[in-house]
Amino acid sequence: MRRYAARRAAALVATLFFVSALVFVVVRILPGDPAALIMGTEGSREASDRLRESMGLNRPLPVQYVEWLARALRGDLGRSIQYDLPVGELIASRLPVTLPLALMAAAFMVVAAVPLGLYAATRHRRAGDYATMILSQIGISVPQFWAGLLLILLFSVTLGWVRSGGFEGWSSGVGAALRSLLLPAIALGLFQAAVLVRATRSAVLDVLREDYVRTARAKGLSELRVVGRHTLRNALIPIITVAGIQLGQLLAGAIVLESVFALPGLGRLALGAITARDLPVVQGVALFIASTIVVINFAVDLVYTVLDPRIRYE
Repeated sequence: MRRYAARRAAALVATLFFVSALVFVVVRILPGDPAALIMGTEGSREASDRLRESMGLNRPLPVQYVEWLARALRGDLGRSIQYDLPVGELIASRLPVTLPLALMAAAFMVVAAVPLGLYAATRHRRAGDYATMILSQIGISVPQFWAGLLLILLFSVTLGWVRSGGFEGWSSGVGAALRSLLLPAIALGLFQAAVLVRATRSAVLDVLREDYVRTARAKGLSELRVVGRHTLRNALIPIITVAGIQLGQLLAGAIVLESVFALPGLGRLALGAITARDLPVVQGVALFIASTIVVINFAVDLVYTVLDPRIRYE
């Protein structure tokens, strides 16, 4: 177990270094000059050159990356050009919105997808299976921003049950804050739930064809016990694999949904930074999201060893 965890941790570190380099290079090749944007139209070329030199933008790209990485390893992601605040502080201030949104979307994804996938698999090639697959296809086909607009039209404009956008804030109470995130979480988790339904159905169908499942049924075990104890347990690895990937995509998908619902999270922070060419913020948010996805995949790898002890010895 320790050797397996050490190998996965080494792969995690190598992946994080690669991700940091990729984020740095991609952000640097974006069009626009940060120094010129800071100085504005009234700034002279000489002043822009001096500012560019003070920001280190005139140094070779490898030197800039090493310096930026050294600061990032100490927790210093730079200072926002637009807000004149530390990037880490800006990210931390937006997490109370984005993190609960992603967790609510993940909960909706799992609660909706796994039972539906089980239902479809146990009714293979029957009406319930076909109906579930049609629903999942609709969920995959509808873009997240369009699903968000439809939910606003139905539950906010037509029924008036919830607000169409904005965030109440945790100071207004947990219930009010969660209500503000409910529609965005459903819209955000809809596509991922549809994908997970298909993955669950496929994984469960593969296990249902195994000999030990036929043996369990031949012994007279109830269908609930066969599916719950013998089938679902052995189908969890592919299900958790897909769920882990989808959980990482929830953070990335929040960028669009937060704009649709006017939520002050990481997504709106990133879009505003891209528009303002605020390089430190763009780098910091991209690195945070990418690193979170890598860590989630690492955690999924460790969960494998709990579900199937044979993995740790391979």
